[in-house]
Amino acid sequence: MSQLFPAPPIRPFERLQAADGLLINAERWRRAHEYHRLRQGMHYQALNQPGIVCGLGVQAIPAPSEVKAEYRDGRWVRIQPGIAIDLVGNPIVVPQPIDFRVAVELADNEPAMVYLVVKYVDPDDLRREERRDIVQETFRVDEKSSPPEELEVEVCRVLLQPGTVQLENPREVFFPGYSNVDLRFRLQAQPRPQALISMAVVNHPDPDGTRHFFNLPHLLRATGALYPALQGVGEVGQVSFDEAEGLEAHDLLYLTGRQPLVLNSREFEALKGYLDRGGVLMVDAPADAAPLVESVLALAQQLETPLEYLERLRRDHPLRTHPFLFSALPAINQQPLRLLTGGGIVLTIGELAAAWGIDDNFALSRLAIRTAHELGINILAYAWRRRQLFALQGKDTAWMGGT
Repeated sequence: MSQLFPAPPIRPFERLQAADGLLINAERWRRAHEYHRLRQGMHYQALNQPGIVCGLGVQAIPAPSEVKAEYRDGRWVRIQPGIAIDLVGNPIVVPQPIDFRVAVELADNEPAMVYLVVKYVDPDDLRREERRDIVQETFRVDEKSSPPEELEVEVCRVLLQPGTVQLENPREVFFPGYSNVDLRFRLQAQPRPQALISMAVVNHPDPDGTRHFFNLPHLLRATGALYPALQGVGEVGQVSFDEAEGLEAHDLLYLTGRQPLVLNSREFEALKGYLDRGGVLMVDAPADAAPLVESVLALAQQLETPLEYLERLRRDHPLRTHPFLFSALPAINQQPLRLLTGGGIVLTIGELAAAWGIDDNFALSRLAIRTAHELGINILAYAWRRRQLFALQGKDTAWMGGT
């Protein structure tokens, strides 16, 4: 399972044992306060995600008049005052506007992304000529050619192209272009989701196998909005059945098409191992794709986990009740949806994913799209929870989140 932000390390705390007559020196005083800082940081990291609390806006500006003439170019931005919190709960406070010059030079003729980040700086790590009783916690602004690391918070990014750099504020903030200040990917400090789920499309020799690929990201984005305890992570991947390690990297595998699903012995064993370890395969078949449906039913029989219609299973089955309650399944394009499941395979007949993305013909109602998203989220939640419960029975469960 992918982790967007890591959980706190599993390491016991040590604290100063106080007793009458204990001599308090600088080292013991530091260790006593370090204990409280570490506990506070663990609490924040366990329950929250890093990001921006307020402010820290960024705008392109003319070069400040006080800089040397050689640096008076179009590479300047101004970072406004604000507050951010890093992964372990350190506050990053920017009290005054900061003028910053993007100094990167492109090494080749290819465009390059530049990230501007802020990072907490512990005063104890700074070299000071004079010692003071009171020191101020501070920060650092950096530019990078790679995405932010765990203790860095992104304030903006800029896509540069070869040639003279002239930074500008975008005319359309949702679709910035080259050399435009891009604020779309800033993270807000917020509660940590209970679970992060990864999804991939299974590549197989069927011309219709990728027909809904671009609809899947819409489901992952809707998941965080409709059910914040579960969030999609990363982009939708692509794997093949013969890639055992590739399968394990994802909580839910998605497959569609019309042709029969035919697996060789290596692919069958890889899929069986994935399902036996808690993974979930979702097969989303069109209503008229009888060859695909029949092949999946036969596969389930071969795996000794025959599929059963959802309405024949327990009324409290998680696919039907968690997090959204379903009495009747939705209709997609006026076709009633059917759902069968067993042994980690979820078979939907009626192309549920057709209602997850943008409908170019404006034929789907808002209610139909929302209902399809909610059933899709039930499937994602089922996939995550099934894999978690299997993993909790294993030897190493430290990486598993949630309860």
